[in-house]
Amino acid sequence: MNAVILGVLVMVGLALARVSVVFALIVGALVGGLVGGLSLGDALSAFNDGVGGGAKIALAYATLGAFAVAISRAGLPDLLAQRLIRLFGQEASPKRRTTVKYTLIGSVLLVAISSQNLIPVHIAFIPILIPPLLKVMNQLRLDRRAVACTLTFGLTATYMLLPVGFGAIFLNDILLANINAAGESLGLEVTRGMVPLAMGVPVGGMALGLLVALLLSYRKPREYAALDASTRNLPNQQEQVKIHTLGLVMSVVAILAALGIQLYSGSMILGGLVGFALLSVGGVFKWREADDLFTSGMRMMALIGFIMISASGFASVMNATGEVELLVSDAVEIIGDNQGLAALVMLLVGLFITLGIGSSFSTIPIIATLYVPLAVQFGFSPLATIALVGTAAALGDAGSPASDSTLGPTAGLNVDGQHDHIWDSVVPTFLHYNIPLIGFGWLAAMWL
Repeated sequence: MNAVILGVLVMVGLALARVSVVFALIVGALVGGLVGGLSLGDALSAFNDGVGGGAKIALAYATLGAFAVAISRAGLPDLLAQRLIRLFGQEASPKRRTTVKYTLIGSVLLVAISSQNLIPVHIAFIPILIPPLLKVMNQLRLDRRAVACTLTFGLTATYMLLPVGFGAIFLNDILLANINAAGESLGLEVTRGMVPLAMGVPVGGMALGLLVALLLSYRKPREYAALDASTRNLPNQQEQVKIHTLGLVMSVVAILAALGIQLYSGSMILGGLVGFALLSVGGVFKWREADDLFTSGMRMMALIGFIMISASGFASVMNATGEVELLVSDAVEIIGDNQGLAALVMLLVGLFITLGIGSSFSTIPIIATLYVPLAVQFGFSPLATIALVGTAAALGDAGSPASDSTLGPTAGLNVDGQHDHIWDSVVPTFLHYNIPLIGFGWLAAMWL
């Protein structure tokens, strides 16, 4: 069996068996490396060389976690939750609950979409916005899997379709540039206007998956224990958070400053640190408590950080085996001259390549180099080639255990320990997005 396929299967199998995702990534990388012809020492060396690629984002998540805990200390999340509960009513009718539920989901979706373009902060908003809403979700008996699907759709489908913010980077700077670079010697050239048009069909499949998740799969009420999410990560804080005007004002100032610094510098780390410092200077918490708060925030986001670091190591080992190229060449031998089968196999191979890497942005250079010559060889149009490469890469973000588009929602929804990353985030998004992406990606390749 191909080392990439075996490595991904081992990783996914262990994760589904509720083994730690970090452990699953490490074991999957070692198994794939050994089967791919690497010695144990070479596999470990490749893994160690790759882990540095995830260190930056891991530190960014830890900083955001500390900032989110500090914001909760100011009382803003509690105030928001109290106001929402008062607005919705403690004993709302079923019809009113349904209206409120979908209004809340729609609002979360709009914020997630805006995080990719209007205010391009990606997942930085999740640990600040979602935890205070859990009380309201619990009262509405809202299935958090529906919220996870909503967040992942907003985070992923937006940059796949709209060439603004992160979408401009994905569609123009990465997807367009890599396809043209790989196709230059083959006479293939695509323009900016083609890219959103080609990606519209796969994104339509994701939209259908979101509707199925909200209206069918996770429509029924689900009970959650009434745990206090805002203080669960603060072991030294047992008393109720006191809400005061200065703390609320400083929270707003800190959030605006953190967003502004991030937009100006492009650094989530610097933005989180500035926001954290402003809350301390504003008297929200005492300076001698900063270490405990920062440690609590880092603990809240630590799992995500270690998963991202391990995913970078996993990708490094898979690339070191050289079996990614072999996987594609083996697939070509199976395909023959059947264009429809070629499109399907290319998408399925892309799924295995990207599941372990977990990032469409870093996967496209690999996919484009291998797939553009194949697409030209099988006679696919430029639009179909864009759809194949873009969809194959996006499969890694939509339902991978190592993707920040699934890790981010888990970080916000699991602050009270009632949302499992694999079964409540990864499996729902895989079923409702990866399967439609494969189907609609194939349709786009055959139709465009």
